[in-house]
Amino acid sequence: MIEYRNVRVALLGAGSVGSQVARLLLEHGEELATRAGAGLELVGIAVRDVEAQRDVDLPRDLFTTDAESLILGADIVVELIGGIEPARTLVLQALQSGADVVTGNKALLATHGPELFAAAEQVGAQLYYEAAVAGAIPIIRPLHDSLAGDRIERIMGIVNGTTNFILDLMDREGATFDDALATATELGYAEADPTADIEGYDAAQKAAILASLAFHTSVPLAAVHREGITSVTIEQVRAARKAGYVVKILATCERLTDAEGREGVSARVYPALVPESHPLASVHGAKNAVFVEAEAAGDLMFYGAGAGGVETASAVLGDLVSAARRHVIGGPGVAESTQSALPVFPIGTVRTRYQIALHVSDAPGVLSTVAGVLAAHGVSVETVEQTTTGAVEGTATLVIGTHLAREADLADTVVALRGEDVVIDVTSVLRVVGT
Repeated sequence: MIEYRNVRVALLGAGSVGSQVARLLLEHGEELATRAGAGLELVGIAVRDVEAQRDVDLPRDLFTTDAESLILGADIVVELIGGIEPARTLVLQALQSGADVVTGNKALLATHGPELFAAAEQVGAQLYYEAAVAGAIPIIRPLHDSLAGDRIERIMGIVNGTTNFILDLMDREGATFDDALATATELGYAEADPTADIEGYDAAQKAAILASLAFHTSVPLAAVHREGITSVTIEQVRAARKAGYVVKILATCERLTDAEGREGVSARVYPALVPESHPLASVHGAKNAVFVEAEAAGDLMFYGAGAGGVETASAVLGDLVSAARRHVIGGPGVAESTQSALPVFPIGTVRTRYQIALHVSDAPGVLSTVAGVLAAHGVSVETVEQTTTGAVEGTATLVIGTHLAREADLADTVVALRGEDVVIDVTSVLRVVGT
């Protein structure tokens, strides 16, 4: 029987993910040791309340409220508390003590990533974060290692299971937004306060992490353009399906060149029309998927469970094994690559396509007036569909698809259309991607 040296592991947090990490670590410790080349000894679990009820039955003597002491006696610290504080303070303490850190904390990385990576590099420690973006889906390591020699052009990701579940229910079953949200809450996909999900905050944090990693550039959370799905209507979803599209909220990270020829990047989150033929259109329920476009590797798709206690625990344990292997081999951790230092462009510089639905007067000259507004803003029309609504006599619905244009010009066009006498209302504005 092979004897392994022990690596001491401290776990911070015992929620849905943390409790599963502890269970799997205790149940499969011997098997994990053969993979890591070291025994993974769980020396303690720091929690706020040691008497709290938990999803998993774990040894009572592992629990403590003294996180600092636990950290100082560990080789690897697994942070699964979530939020900014006290997670930031504890992670910094762990790194400064020389311990490697495994985290699934997207909010912390999106807000304080550069500070944490700098702290790790200063002492030769390593910060692992596979679980921070898409649950069980391996996307961080492929971007960090497998594609490190390639040039990533664009990433489009469905990275929030709650919003994908809601939009999918609206598309496939005809539910309204409110009904779909209620179902998501009942099934446990949505929190009692779903704001972080439905307003796009969660996806924006993940977009900041993905963009920073893919483009070797620090992309602050404040630079990520964010729109949620609360304004998406069942009418928009039905019209999209009729036109051959599916409405998805996407985290898009893209390499761009501005009007002056400068190279930069963009990170943004918003609902968009995805062609039915695109792989992302077939991502149903609460699943996540990340679609990567690379110069040499071409198109790559990563798909799977984006959340869930045991599923996310899989990603955490993968990082934990990697960290243990590094301890066996020795040497300093690998620093994050952010040396490209590309500028982050505002949303207005992005080139995209709009689909604009208008409620207009059914009278001669309306189409030419609308076309004139678009032309005045440098936006050309690709498709036009006009139908009488039947609801109000003398009115019609006009659906315009644009060619690629600058986001700023498209947004100004919509504002100008709202001011035209022949336009009763702009009923829908959605971007078109993946074509």
